[in-house]
Amino acid sequence: MRNPLKNIGPGALVAAAFIGPGTVTVCTLAGIQFGFVLLWAMTLSIIATVVLQEASARIGLVTQKGLSQVLRAQLPDGILRKFILGLVLAAIVIGNAAYEGGNISGGVLGLQALGNSGVLEVGSLSINWYSLLIGVIAFALLYIGNYKVLEKVFLIMVILMSVSFVVTAILTKPDLLGLLKGSFIPSFPDGSILMIVALVGTTVVPYNLFLHASLVNQKWKNKKDLPAARRDTIVAVILGGLVSMCVIVAASALNGSAVTGVTGLAQSLEPLYGSAARYCIGLGLFAAGITSAITAPLAAAYVAQGCLKLGEGLKSTYFRMTWMIILILGVGLAAFGIKPVEVIQFAQIANGILLPVIAGILIWLANRSELLGSYRNSKLKNAISIFILVVTVILGGRAILNVFGLI
Repeated sequence: MRNPLKNIGPGALVAAAFIGPGTVTVCTLAGIQFGFVLLWAMTLSIIATVVLQEASARIGLVTQKGLSQVLRAQLPDGILRKFILGLVLAAIVIGNAAYEGGNISGGVLGLQALGNSGVLEVGSLSINWYSLLIGVIAFALLYIGNYKVLEKVFLIMVILMSVSFVVTAILTKPDLLGLLKGSFIPSFPDGSILMIVALVGTTVVPYNLFLHASLVNQKWKNKKDLPAARRDTIVAVILGGLVSMCVIVAASALNGSAVTGVTGLAQSLEPLYGSAARYCIGLGLFAAGITSAITAPLAAAYVAQGCLKLGEGLKSTYFRMTWMIILILGVGLAAFGIKPVEVIQFAQIANGILLPVIAGILIWLANRSELLGSYRNSKLKNAISIFILVVTVILGGRAILNVFGLI
């Protein structure tokens, strides 16, 4: 009997990576403030993510190398290569370290929605042991260093997230006509521009491009597997996008309310739709947090490995040291409630610059016949890619301007 899960690959990790606590929060606010009207922005972001992730996966499978390794090999030696590799390291390694506390804190919020606060008082210190629990789980899965184990765990987590948020959306009994209209007809209500940019920006994530290229050659070794890798990418990204849309739909039930975040969403939906809504949101947020808490240090380790030539494989000493440092930092920040504002701002600027740079380089690499041969971009893919490049320039500019308080 044919196993339907046989060709499921790293797409599950990619989908789980972009459905983090930040994405859930942005989608919650979009639903509360604008209802279904901005669902089309998620449709746009799904298309953009499919195109960029497919190119990244194609490069990773055909070359059997990670994206940072390909960059090091393809960029001419000199100041440009040093700048780009330095930018990648700054944005992804330092950036993921800064954001890791938020990933773990998101998982903690999910657990808190299910039960008690998880806070222990040790003298004058307040320590959240849920953060330690999530850190231990993430450490164990990363230390095992087995791609197949990660793939199975993330598949379960993506299913958990999907079921949780889909059930929550169904409980709110949305208007299907309004939902379809919002998903496919662009609309720009007053004050919505920054939210539109945020919805697209929270899905099109630079570190996911590096993660995907590195993981795809763990799953597939032959170019003839490219159609399977492409299907895996398309299905996973669409599923991830639909999960994000379900969060918007669920939050739309409270359109116009004063709720400011996902925990408030859980508390506000419970009186209207019963405890099932709170438990579904709690489980979904926990899954979103713990998966991002694993993929962020994993992606950073792959980037450092490729940019700095630090050994090979998930079990190499330098690879493990990189993710361990990021994970331990994240657990510490989350456990003690610390927010490294200056580091996060630096990471936002670096990622704002990196997103359009990487999108442009990805298009360039995907067109290099000496690298991909007959697997290079078609004219249609190039046309779509250039449009997406323009979008990434807008997103990157917005991120930088936001850090300086100019928008």
